[in-house]
Amino acid sequence: MRPFRFGLLAESAQTAEQLLDTARRAEDAGFSILLIRDHLVQDPFPHQLGPLTALAAVAGATRNIRIGTLVISNDFRHPAVLAKEVATLDVLSGGRVELGMGAGFLRRDYHEAGLPFDEPRDRVGRLEEALRLLKALFGPDPVTHHGQHYAVEGLDSFPKPVQRPHPPIQIAAARPRMLAIAAREADIVGLQTVSTANGVLTDDPDHRSAGAVAGQIARLRDAAGDRFDQLELSTTATVAVTDDPISFAWQLARQRGWSGVTAREVLQMPSVFIGPLQHLVGLFLERRATYGISYFVVSDRALDTVAPLIASLVTAAAP
Repeated sequence: MRPFRFGLLAESAQTAEQLLDTARRAEDAGFSILLIRDHLVQDPFPHQLGPLTALAAVAGATRNIRIGTLVISNDFRHPAVLAKEVATLDVLSGGRVELGMGAGFLRRDYHEAGLPFDEPRDRVGRLEEALRLLKALFGPDPVTHHGQHYAVEGLDSFPKPVQRPHPPIQIAAARPRMLAIAAREADIVGLQTVSTANGVLTDDPDHRSAGAVAGQIARLRDAAGDRFDQLELSTTATVAVTDDPISFAWQLARQRGWSGVTAREVLQMPSVFIGPLQHLVGLFLERRATYGISYFVVSDRALDTVAPLIASLVTAAAP
């Protein structure tokens, strides 16, 4: 069973001071990794700092915490450019990078930047080819690649990453094709509990249910075969410490616009953790045992809530 890891999304930081303060507090609290999204516009998330440049600043201001993207939009950068930037970041950070990759989903990113927003099959096809090309460029030899979407001719990418054969790659996946790609190409699979169809983000409680998540994992297991045990499973979590979990769950459902779902159904969602601290410790242990999910990502707004939980889990999970 994999050890717990907690990632912090630095989604509120919009200045250097805010970013570095968040990073240092996360490192002191025991978070494993600080993550930044990759979007060009505001909504549904706050404006984001440019992930690769911002993570370089974090690397220089911290000692041990890992740094990563959740997730890079493949269409924003050619794989040859991305390979160079990520490898450089891995060198400058002393091998602390994790590369989260996605096909790009937010229509407004593309529309407002004047980029063509192709059909999902085309964006996903580019991502799949880009992943194979990135791995080759991270390798020791010059790369020649003539694919459907990219062409590279004898490119010996420099520098090479510190981590071999490459920095860990995370792929966020929900639907069968993306789960199959993640099964083949990823080191970390982010189980996606929101819908990104039609170029917008939709938070449907049905996608967060225990049955939906178990179904994703079953499809991933079937696609990965013998490789499944090599995969680290992750999800973005909602965590709240309260002595009245039922009331908090009702409030969360109202805030999210989840109609037709009971408080108890909310509390059974594998990505939702609501209750007293010691109850949450047991709940994380139970969910890891049930689903195999060991890597949980939370918003930086939850930093102070999750910090004591990390310390308690380390103690509870110790042999």
